[in-house]
Parts: sequence; C-alpha cells; structure tokens
Amino acid sequence: MLDPFAALPFAAAVHPEARAAQRLTWDSRGAGPDTAFVALPGEQMHGNRFVEQALAAGAPFVLTDLEVPRAVRVPDAQAALLAWARHERASNALVVGITGSAGKTTAKSYVAAALDALYMPVYNTIPAIACFLIEASGLGRPLVVEMGIDRPGEMAELMALVNPNVGVVTSIGPAHLEQLGSVERIASEKGLILQGRELALVGQQAAAWYPDAPSYGFAGAHWAGEDLTLTPEGASFRYPQGGGSGSVEVHLPLVARVQAEAAVLGLALAGWAGVPLQEAARRMAGVSVPGGRYRVLPGRFTVIDDAYNASPVAVKAALDALHALPGRRISVLGRMLELGPTERELHTEVGAYARQRADLTFGVGEFAAELGERAYRTVPELTEALLGTVQDGDTVLVKASRGISWTPERRAAQGVGLDTLVEALLGHRGD
Repeated sequence: MLDPFAALPFAAAVHPEARAAQRLTWDSRGAGPDTAFVALPGEQMHGNRFVEQALAAGAPFVLTDLEVPRAVRVPDAQAALLAWARHERASNALVVGITGSAGKTTAKSYVAAALDALYMPVYNTIPAIACFLIEASGLGRPLVVEMGIDRPGEMAELMALVNPNVGVVTSIGPAHLEQLGSVERIASEKGLILQGRELALVGQQAAAWYPDAPSYGFAGAHWAGEDLTLTPEGASFRYPQGGGSGSVEVHLPLVARVQAEAAVLGLALAGWAGVPLQEAARRMAGVSVPGGRYRVLPGRFTVIDDAYNASPVAVKAALDALHALPGRRISVLGRMLELGPTERELHTEVGAYARQRADLTFGVGEFAAELGERAYRTVPELTEALLGTVQDGDTVLVKASRGISWTPERRAAQGVGLDTLVEALLGHRGD
C-alpha cells in the first residue's frame, strides 16, 4: 500500500482525510477508490485542472500543490513523484532496463517471464515508469522496465530514475529522427543504458554499434541459442545450460525469429540471475504479446497482426519473418512516423525490401506507392482490394504506425490505423 502518512522522501503537508492507495496514476480518468492521482504539468494543461474530478472518483489522495481535501501538498508534484520513485527503486535488488529502436516490448515480455518479474504492461513514459517503481516497491520480485526515448537527454533522465542493474539494447535503426536527428545520435543516446551497470547486453542487430558489449541471439552471439527452427506454428531451439550439463529445449508457439531472440535474452538473464533455465523456458512458452505486436493468427489463411507501430528496422525484421514462412506471402505496409526529412527515402528503401521478401506487396496512405506495388489511398479501399485477393494458404503481414506523431513545429502526422484491416481479414476468414 502507498501510505501518504509514511515517511516520504520529500516535504509534504498531508491532509488528515488522505488514505493509503494501491496504485498511482497521472491520468485523472484512471483515479478511483484504490488509485491516487498525481497532478503533473502537461503539454497543453496542468493536472491540477483535474484534481476535483479525481477526488470525486474517490482517489485516496492527490499529489498536488493545491489546498484541497485528501491532498499531499508539495511545491512541485513532478519533482516529488520522481524523488519518491528513486527512493522506492532502491528496495528492488534486480531491475532490468530495455531500450532499442524496435523489439522493446517483445524483449520485455520474454525477460519478465524468464525472471518471473513484474513489468509495465504498456506505457513507457517517465511518469508511468515512476508510478510503476513506486507501486512495485518492496514486493520482492525483479522488475523489467521498457525505456524508450524520442528526444536527446531523455535516456540520461531515465537512467537517473531507473538505475537498472542490467541494461539491454535490442536494436538500432532510424526512429524518432525528427527529434534525435540521426541513427548515430540514436545509438549514442540509447547506449547510455549500457554504462556503469552490472551487466550489459545488445541484440545481434545492434552489436555493430557497441563492439565492446556482449551480444545475444543465435550463431555468432556471445549468448547464443542453437538449432533454431521456424514454422507457421512457432519457433524451437536449444539453449546450452553451461558446465557440460546439456541444453534446454525451448518451444515458443506462434512466434518468429524476433521473439526467439528475445527468449534467448530471457534465458541469458535467467542464467546470470540464478533462475533455473527449465522454469524460465516453461514460463516463456506461455508469453502472449500485446495486440498489434507480431501476433500470428492462423486459420484458412494466416494473419500476422503487427499493426501497432513501425520503424524501418522493425518492418524489415517482420518481412524477414514473413519470408521464412511457406505459401504465398503478402505484405501490407503503411506509413512509418517520426522519420524526419529522410522519410520518403526510408519508405522507398523499406518498400524495395518488401518486394524482395513478399510475393505480393500492398501500400496504403502517404508513401503507398513506395511501400507496395498495389497502392491505395485509404484503408477502406485497401481492405476491399485485399479481401478480393487473399486466398486459403496465404500469409498476410499487416504493419504500420497507428498513432499520432508531433513534429517540432507541432503539426500532427496521423498514423494509418491498420488494426481495422486485421479485424476485416479475420471476419472474412470467418473467425
């Protein structure tokens, strides 16, 4: 429980009606009888505007500078939240931080399963991480934290907050270029996660950027799985236990190489932390990644739902996975966000790669012609054409950015939203 009357690492005036909470939120819509509200400054408005809404919802307390019922009054709620999080993080003996241009969420899911750790399910913003560190304090389990960045200096801020024992970089490639400027800058910023920790690891795709860091993956990696087999039903490989005690057999249903690499990472960290590898492998076999992140949905034809987000390195990895599967392979690609002035060139490069790895290529929205031989302006037009094309035995990869990106000039760039296409394909299949 989060008791506002307990010793706090900051000066506060606690209202006598404040109560202990189980969780924290910076979004007033999530406040309730068990969830306290932190009133943070936002890009467009301050959280103080929603304090009354949080109190009406029953929030046990609110962290704010306002004099209101159940307030934990502080001069600066954001500074207090971060100080609280840094203080509570110290109670956890093992914290794994994961960053990369692609594959963070997948790696987080497999590492958490391998270590039987707590992890944040979706968000990876600084306020979300701070709330997670506070809520997880004292529970006696390892923590796995996804540490994504989209601006210079953000990783340094995250490192000061999370202070991970283990730092992992999954991959390096063009992403968030509008703020970070170049792939070299991305590698430099993300590489801060590898400095000064007990253990540093990098995925094989990122190894060229960090030649002094041990890598994980398959052939040629420092921590390597062996005899990888990929089928539409999933992946299988062996992982050496060391000390001449044989290998662990790993079976992962409905996954591709990127998930198998994440499982190798999980086993490497399990071995390092003294977790039995057989137990780690068993837990990882049950991992279910969030919707839109390379979910294989078999049926009359197979749909690969990877429509949550996209960057050039992630799209190419997904195309490689598609290419390894049998039958007619169809790629359906949409716009990748936050690529800066080189975005047309990068879309052209990815589209050329798609033509090499897939039998049919579809593109939609801006840069549709660059991404696919069959180009469509809108998702409904694409949907009608694709449903008239797909056949039994096909495999259809659906990948794009679906969110909203803000440029430095604050102009919104809208993602594609191909999740509706996935629903249409499953409906057409009769699911």
